Amino acid sequence: MKVNKTEIQVRYQETDMMGVVYHANYLVWFEIGRTSLIDEFGFKYKDMEDAGIVSPVTDVQVSFQKPVRYGDEVSIKTWIEEYTGVKTTYGYEIVHEDGTVAVTGTSDHVLVKRDTFRQTSLRKAFPAWHEAYKNAMEPS
Repeated sequence: MKVNKTEIQVRYQETDMMGVVYHANYLVWFEIGRTSLIDEFGFKYKDMEDAGIVSPVTDVQVSFQKPVRYGDEVSIKTWIEEYTGVKTTYGYEIVHEDGTVAVTGTSDHVLVKRDTFRQTSLRKAFPAWHEAYKNAMEPS
């Protein structure tokens, strides 16, 4: 399975009054990891948008295990958990420098035509992207 790793240094504005990363920021970090994974495959989400296709989130799951604080350096590990040709589930881990997992999660996405919001398949709209996703799920 292909796993992308993106480094993040926690900024002060990402924390709350307790000095811990505010929970909603993990969703932003998931997006950073997802975009980095897509880039690593050689594709750009902007190209999808330029073709009139968008990929809305249909579900998000987040599990908080250990706090991340201002000044910490963490990695976002991102992979394709499940792919059906229509729906993609991305998996995420936010990991401290010492290897301790701080946060895990998943997000589900579908493809729709921007103007009608009618669902379409990655296989049909972007065949090369579809092949990359299928290959990314194979054991390394």
